[in-house]
Amino acid sequence: MKKKITLKQIARELDVSISTVSKALRNSIEISEDTREKVQAFAKLYNYRPNNIALSLKNRKTKTIGVIIPEIVHHFFSKVIRGIEQVANKRGYNVIVGLSNESFDKEVINMQMLANGSIDGFILSISKETLLQQDYHHFKETISQGMPIVMFDRVVNEIECDKVIIDDLKGSKNAVSKLLSNGCKHVAIITTKDYVSVGKLRTQGYLEALEDYKMSPNSNLILKVDDELVSEDHLISLESEIEQLFLNNKKIDGVFAVNELYAIIGMKVARKRGLRIPDDIQFIGFTDGVLSKHATPSLTTVSQHGQEMGEKAAELLIEKLEHEDQEEQYQTVVIETELIERNSTK
Repeated sequence: MKKKITLKQIARELDVSISTVSKALRNSIEISEDTREKVQAFAKLYNYRPNNIALSLKNRKTKTIGVIIPEIVHHFFSKVIRGIEQVANKRGYNVIVGLSNESFDKEVINMQMLANGSIDGFILSISKETLLQQDYHHFKETISQGMPIVMFDRVVNEIECDKVIIDDLKGSKNAVSKLLSNGCKHVAIITTKDYVSVGKLRTQGYLEALEDYKMSPNSNLILKVDDELVSEDHLISLESEIEQLFLNNKKIDGVFAVNELYAIIGMKVARKRGLRIPDDIQFIGFTDGVLSKHATPSLTTVSQHGQEMGEKAAELLIEKLEHEDQEEQYQTVVIETELIERNSTK
């Protein structure tokens, strides 16, 4: 049986652009008869069938970018969207935002719906369920049909595309090092399950900071929170888990949380237990959002520079869209983090 072939492979074999292949398969008069016959014969030989996820990918330019994000209420994602929109609008593109709600199925449906002639390319951050299942077929199929994707924040090595990330490991290592240099001896981390690459890298940064200070990690000080507890319906359960962390480790004098919400709830629990912040215990969170600025006390955070991340992702995608005949090369852009010091640390 002949292996399944894609538009991209046909273009490579015949030394023409993906756009030329797509037009030739539709009998476009823009393509010479000789090229049309050659492309159609090759496609027939290899039993080419267009994939429904992107039937009209190259039929026309929509000057619209599709953005898929895992959640809408997260300050970080709103900053990324702002960055995308600023660059896109300046370059004459519109932006459509789809929401996966951390669901694999919703992510696939969003991509299928938008790819059906509505947009020219995707900017996306992968849902937690997709990362857990490690099923990336919808990304591969979309790219194979000639529609570019740029991933940001949550990315996977298995997909060849442009990516925009921050140095999660370095950012978290710097944050924990700050707590240790401030005199903290028993630093806890509130993190996510390891299948989310971001949480895994931030946990690794925590461990490396301890190692630099010749301190052995204590598994009792590592709280890995279930994803379902992050939703508004389960915040009481999340608070209970963090409270249990404090009950089991009475000497905690520093907390690094991999997101803003964990840090804010951690400070609430500490105050309930009569601990003074930052005199008795210090806190640092990840993501410099509205909650961090207005918390009591204000929270020291690692800024991800979400707007800059969005701007860069939009630039990468638009460059791909406007120079689609160039040889494909992918890059991973790393945005530097910044420690924003406030009143939750000394």
